Amino acid sequence: MIKLCRVDHRLLHGQVAFSWCHAVGADCILVASDEAAADEIRMATMRLAKPAGTKLVIKSVADSIAAINSGVTDRYQLLIVVGTVADAVKLARECQAITSLNLGGTKKSDHTIKSFEPAVHLTKEDCQSLQALAAEGMDLEVRQVPSDKKQLLTEKSF
Repeated sequence: MIKLCRVDHRLLHGQVAFSWCHAVGADCILVASDEAAADEIRMATMRLAKPAGTKLVIKSVADSIAAINSGVTDRYQLLIVVGTVADAVKLARECQAITSLNLGGTKKSDHTIKSFEPAVHLTKEDCQSLQALAAEGMDLEVRQVPSDKKQLLTEKSF
């Protein structure tokens, strides 16, 4: 069962590994990232950061979609982490089991047109994609840590 699908450019770090895993009761973290899945050093670092007793799987976005849709992840209380809004949208569009997205952190850039302070910065493409998902009924929230108040987003938020 998917407990949380989170967008966080840092992927696996303290907030995800400890705060979110504990808060949602996750026993498995799936990092869905083409870049991370191709970087042995980054994968080794993330393995060191995972909580004891929690399974960590690092896959490309396409392989993550295949795993979720095959049902192989159904036996886990799954926390999914992606590094970009584009990857989250791809997962959400191709995996019916994903019904909500948590926006936790995206990098600010010269192309940022909308920010939800302190850490979510969106491009025009991000806003358009998220607006479409919201219009289709996807639940969207901005929240850094579980104790923060949920900032719910609608298609009018963008």
